Amino acid sequence: MKEHKKGLALWLGAVLLLLAGAVIAGSPGRTETVKETMRDAVLHDVNRVSLFGMKEVNPGLISAFTVTLILLLAAVCIRVFVIPKFQYRPGRFQMLLEEAVGLFSGMARGSSPHRCGFLGAYIFAAGAYIFVGTLFELLGLQAVTVHGHPITLPAPLSDVNAAIALGTFSYLTILSGGIAGNGVKGVGKTLKEFSLPISMSFRLFGALLSGLLVTELVYYYVGLSFVLPVVVGVLFTLLHALIQTYVLTMLTALYYGEVSEPAPPKEKRKRAA
Repeated sequence: MKEHKKGLALWLGAVLLLLAGAVIAGSPGRTETVKETMRDAVLHDVNRVSLFGMKEVNPGLISAFTVTLILLLAAVCIRVFVIPKFQYRPGRFQMLLEEAVGLFSGMARGSSPHRCGFLGAYIFAAGAYIFVGTLFELLGLQAVTVHGHPITLPAPLSDVNAAIALGTFSYLTILSGGIAGNGVKGVGKTLKEFSLPISMSFRLFGALLSGLLVTELVYYYVGLSFVLPVVVGVLFTLLHALIQTYVLTMLTALYYGEVSEPAPPKEKRKRAA
């Protein structure tokens, strides 16, 4: 018990020492103002990265390629090495996989019981990409800009282009469900929600960007850049990863089920009339 108290006292003393040093040292000087830092975090028009020496791109694109590669490699490894060893009494990892698949499969079945196979696979893939992509910024992977400055790779969906792409792809998935379920009438049902891809894209982009901006603001001031960014960054990232994964997959499942629901037969309509 005394050892635990001694360790806690040492840890608190180290934290207080770092904070005191930060206050005494003050800001070392920045090449960018806080306004320029916030603007570049949104538009990525200054700190751009070279893509294999061919083109200057946003760092979010490098993050998107990295997250996609991680997910593909993880899927291959799980399919080859883990799934063949599944047992009747599941272990921890098997139980985690079954719970994740069951969650999205149940969401698809509850929203679209008549056509849920493809929907379950899509919302599982989209949810995995949002969750892993949001947590990706916690790794702190570094890249070098075209100007030679180091930069931490952001979450892929903090780039508005990635958010719009995912929102549009979700809308096209909903449209495919309407066509598969009701043909041309399904197209009409889907086109009624013409603002859906915009709302889905900017909801996702705004939520992830808010966490990025708060973290950048905390890091900008040296007096706050010790200990506090860890708490702020982890909390914002975990909350956004969970909330945005649930929101986008739930909305996609609900709208997919609505537009793909088959119309009642004409005889039943006449009897109802």
